[in-house]
Amino acid sequence: MEPLPNTKQLLLIVDDDPLIADTLSIALRDAFEIITSHSRPQAIQLLRQLRQPPALALVDLGLPPLPHRPDEGFALISELIALIPGMRIVVLSGQNDDANARHARTLGAADFVGKPCHPADLRKVLERVSLFGFDTPAPADDGRPSLIGNSLAMQKLRAQLAQYAESPFPVLVEGESGSGKEIIARCLHYATSRRQQPFLALNCAAISPTLVEPTLFGHAKGAFTGASGAKAGYFEDAGEGTLFLDEIGELPLELQAKLLRVLENGEYQRVGETQTRTSRARILTATNRDLRHEIRQGRFRADLYHRLSVFTIDVPPLREMGEDRLRLLDHYRQYYAQGLHQKPFELEAAARSLWLGYAFPGNVRELRNIIIRLTAKYPGALVSSAELAQELDLPDEPLATAANSLPTPPSRREAALHRLQQAEPFNLDTALAEMEQTFIDAALAMTDGNVSQAARLLGINRTTLYSRMESSPAIRSTNANSREP
Repeated sequence: MEPLPNTKQLLLIVDDDPLIADTLSIALRDAFEIITSHSRPQAIQLLRQLRQPPALALVDLGLPPLPHRPDEGFALISELIALIPGMRIVVLSGQNDDANARHARTLGAADFVGKPCHPADLRKVLERVSLFGFDTPAPADDGRPSLIGNSLAMQKLRAQLAQYAESPFPVLVEGESGSGKEIIARCLHYATSRRQQPFLALNCAAISPTLVEPTLFGHAKGAFTGASGAKAGYFEDAGEGTLFLDEIGELPLELQAKLLRVLENGEYQRVGETQTRTSRARILTATNRDLRHEIRQGRFRADLYHRLSVFTIDVPPLREMGEDRLRLLDHYRQYYAQGLHQKPFELEAAARSLWLGYAFPGNVRELRNIIIRLTAKYPGALVSSAELAQELDLPDEPLATAANSLPTPPSRREAALHRLQQAEPFNLDTALAEMEQTFIDAALAMTDGNVSQAARLLGINRTTLYSRMESSPAIRSTNANSREP
């Protein structure tokens, strides 16, 4: 990990209070190049217009149209990570209870600072987190990225990589946010005879929809306003190497047909040209969306999905990787401590047990952030389970509620038999979704919309409840008034 050059890094500040944004801009301008935004939509629009994305962001949780709730800030953290996976995000918020801080970190924030905060202290936090980049794991001797772990899930993943590597057909890499899908794509590239050719990666969510086509296929001089000269696109620049299209689910529908044509016969045209060109690049794609669901909703072409998913690799979430979580801990604590020329921290026995039992809902990205914070806070020290728990998004102790005294429901088996014997068609997925929604509705009603308390009633992590509420339009609509403590 090399020290930062003397050039100023670009810092995005998102805060709906113009006084705070202006004050921070003045206080930090000698250390950073500053751009500001007052809302989530404006920040995303601004980022898509920039040629060079910012390496750092300072984000308030309370943003319009819900300035007294953390929802917009949480959503912005997720979107920033999707757009710029390597961005280092610091949350600066007056909604600074422990639950909000833990959840922000789970989503991918590098650190959380409560308001009010002296600008000098904030500057130290920003400078500290900017020292750590999300580099790929150290390459092996042959140049390919290395994968850490010996769990059954990792063994299966390595077997799939070996099986699909030399095939010329597309591979769809699926997995949760933060699970390392681009690392898998790079492993596929370096495991093939194409390893000496270019590997190009494009995040389809990171650029404006109007610029996706010229970015992919190139454009002729004068093809649109600002096209002062002809320019090759990613397909052309990739040559006979590999083109990795991340967040493929964000590709606009009108461009999906053109991508399908390239996959079928390699043909494409630059924007503003009639000349047909041919691509010989291998196409890898990735998504954390359920593309089958997107097809049913009319947002993704079924024929394109089938072309992209000739081979599919499911990147396992960290919670399924067993003791690999300890191997990753040992690898990254040594890596980041070495970068700062200090001794790595150690976890006491109880803390290692807590680490091994934690689900890591934010996957490897969350794991790295936790290790970075522990490296900064406890250099060369022995970290206790209580100190580690402050960095994890753990559920609080279960509530003692009237739920324990509810009457015993009828036999589940009898109810299922009764339902299956009815004449109406039955779909298990629909029934399970309806049952899940019913329990979530009930828990939120019992807790007056308090998401943290509802999660404890349901026996799940608050992050999991947020995810399930977000995935269901019916739940989002029914529980629009859910709140945090």
